[in-house]
Amino acid sequence: MVRRRSHAAVVAVAAMALVLPSATPAAAATASAPIVDGLAGPLQLAVGSDGTVYVSQSFAGKLTAVGKKGTTDLVSTPGAEIAGVAADGPGTVTFTTSGESEDGFFAEVRRVLASGKVRALGDVGEYEATVNPDQVNSYGFQGLAPGCAEQVPVEIGGDPYPGIVESHPYSVAILPDGSRIVGDAAGNDIVRVAPNGRISTVAVLPPQPFVVTAEVAAGIGLPECTVGKTYNFEPVPTDVELGPDGLLYVSSLPGGPEDPSLGARGSVYSVNLATGHVAEVAGGFLTATNLAVAPDGTIYVAEMFGNRISTVSAGGAEPFAEVPTPAALEWANGRLYATVDAFGNGSVVTFTP
Repeated sequence: MVRRRSHAAVVAVAAMALVLPSATPAAAATASAPIVDGLAGPLQLAVGSDGTVYVSQSFAGKLTAVGKKGTTDLVSTPGAEIAGVAADGPGTVTFTTSGESEDGFFAEVRRVLASGKVRALGDVGEYEATVNPDQVNSYGFQGLAPGCAEQVPVEIGGDPYPGIVESHPYSVAILPDGSRIVGDAAGNDIVRVAPNGRISTVAVLPPQPFVVTAEVAAGIGLPECTVGKTYNFEPVPTDVELGPDGLLYVSSLPGGPEDPSLGARGSVYSVNLATGHVAEVAGGFLTATNLAVAPDGTIYVAEMFGNRISTVSAGGAEPFAEVPTPAALEWANGRLYATVDAFGNGSVVTFTP
């Protein structure tokens, strides 16, 4: 994921994670045998109408298709990241990519055609540099006295700051009108790329507040004067999916302690595409890296460092399956597809609820 000023605190505070209570209900679903394995950082996936599975091998800079005829790398860009992926019709797929080129940093939405040619659809990085939608948010410590702010370690920072200019298009979904919806993990916003390439802001996710406890302060070297004060983490959207109700659903992976008892954790939000209204659907997730939405409205959430997939429905959130470091989810063909063991022998498995 992106590393920004707020993420210096992420690394330090995550070290304070505690073991989850053993009373957590056991997950019952069992994964299938792998459809494919040996993947390098399968952080996103999509499933085409013909059953082809598209996986972004983010650590290798590859977009890979897994179909009846075997496994094929559709795009290979060593040194650049391929992240978000969405099936886009017979033999075509949309993906997001970012990295360094001869012309500097780039962050774009592209499409692979059935012919194998790659087309640019929108320059998300340029839009972020021009508009910077999350500049309306205030991150970092809120309201520390100057003397207290000076005592906070430099890598964390004691002063509040607005959203900075930085882009990391990490997820993508396709609307019926052909627009692409992109979750920008560094921009902390959701943007729309119209079929003509025009980009607009759909919504800015809210800051994620965390009240510093004495335990956390002592553990990461914060001065005592920060206890009881609020630190606003950046929300960091990790996936976007269109639900059967017409709302957009977004998973969020902010910084902070990994144990829910220590503060607010990853969340799932709904976004009204017409108004931009953002509402929290559920929270308290351990590293919510991805989600999928079934036709009945059930939301599945990948909790990477919780080593599980959970469900969100009218009855609340509960464990669905225990799997090693799940990264990406997709609902298709009556099954839940998931990438697991994201930092090892990455593979794609399925579940039939």
